[in-house]
Amino acid sequence: MTNRSGWLTFSSVMLMIAGLMRVIDGIWALQYHGAIPNDLKNALLGHNLTTYGWIGVIMGIILIAAGVLVMGPGDQPSAEVSRFIGVLSASLGAISAIILVPYYPVWALIYVALSVMVIYGLTAHFGDDSSHSSSHSST
Repeated sequence: MTNRSGWLTFSSVMLMIAGLMRVIDGIWALQYHGAIPNDLKNALLGHNLTTYGWIGVIMGIILIAAGVLVMGPGDQPSAEVSRFIGVLSASLGAISAIILVPYYPVWALIYVALSVMVIYGLTAHFGDDSSHSSSHSST
């Protein structure tokens, strides 16, 4: 069994949960036929919820895939690559969530907060557990 950091496991699970939340939101946006918020007319990516739905579904799939990669064996050479993909995915997740702040501020800020925690977990705590004191000396 692989000795893995609790933060690494946390980051992996959070990537998958955030991805699942994004897929659900994307499916909701694709299926929604009600009134569209007035502010969406001036939105960055247009006024069609279908665009936002597909962005949500695609980002969700990327986040889930990154979580699965990060959950893989931590002692393989590909582990560092999977952490990089996790950081990149979490960064894209945070950036794409900012688009939704004017319309769904609570959900968007939850997505951003989860992304920041994942990035922290993947970058600050990826070494073995015996190197806590040396992790503070490097930037």
